[in-house]
Amino acid sequence: MRTIDWVDGAIELIDQTLLPDELVMLRITTVDELVDAIRRLAVRGAPALGVAGALGVALAGGDRQAVARLRAARPTAVNLAWGVDQAAARLDDGPEAVLATALRIRDDDIAACVAMGERGADLLEGDKLRVMTICNTGGLATVERGTALGVVQTLHERGRLAEVLALETRPLLQGARLTAWELERMGAPYRLVTDSAGPYLLARGGVDAVLIGADRIAANGDTANKIGSYALALGAERAGVPFVVVAPESTIDAATPSGEHIEIEDRGDEEVVCVRGMRIAPEGTRALNPAFDVTPHDLISAIVTDRRVFRP
Repeated sequence: MRTIDWVDGAIELIDQTLLPDELVMLRITTVDELVDAIRRLAVRGAPALGVAGALGVALAGGDRQAVARLRAARPTAVNLAWGVDQAAARLDDGPEAVLATALRIRDDDIAACVAMGERGADLLEGDKLRVMTICNTGGLATVERGTALGVVQTLHERGRLAEVLALETRPLLQGARLTAWELERMGAPYRLVTDSAGPYLLARGGVDAVLIGADRIAANGDTANKIGSYALALGAERAGVPFVVVAPESTIDAATPSGEHIEIEDRGDEEVVCVRGMRIAPEGTRALNPAFDVTPHDLISAIVTDRRVFRP
């Protein structure tokens, strides 16, 4: 099953806001519908946003203002702008050229996820590994398989996975709602962990590696990922546990020199004071809600891409 695809002249994508309760495919026929889906996280995950951006240009029909609105829909994940720019570069060549570029980006993402899964599994040493992860980095964050969770899937297929410790991932609970759903469908053993317990469990031992995805990797290797990743990196360093970032080459942004230049999206009060529409804080409570944090390159053991493994 693909998270996002081009079907009969429109974009079809899974509405991730309804998971794990309902599996619903949305049919997107306009750029404005796609921008809305991106902003409310019906589609999310850096690689999937790159594909969405490219396919969205195909929907735009040459409307460059619509393309600009799409490119600016979310600021932190570099793949969205990258996908838009790749397809928009073919606008003068006509709609067939734009669509061909977008479909190539989709197919490249599928191949990249297979390559990252194999390369990441080869990198990790030992059998019956217990790995920790945060946010959602599976097929829902890409087109198929995933980045960090793609490595988990490959380990599971090779019989080398003992257990996944999946952080629930506040404030949107993407680990509890999405990663757990994907691990269940995969048949992989897992337990859910509160975000604040992650570093403590690393300190206790018994975790062999931390695997995370990335929304943007700066030129020096600093990595922006879902909020809570930095705390895991600190805990992993103290515990001597490998901290591995898994992301396609398109997530590396050579134009951003370091993490301090990455714009961090603040998503406002509602996601913190409410959980799935139910208020949990007193009326009028304000929140500080950075959606991402930045892990400095010197805390990262290795970065696995579809083309290479390097240590920043």
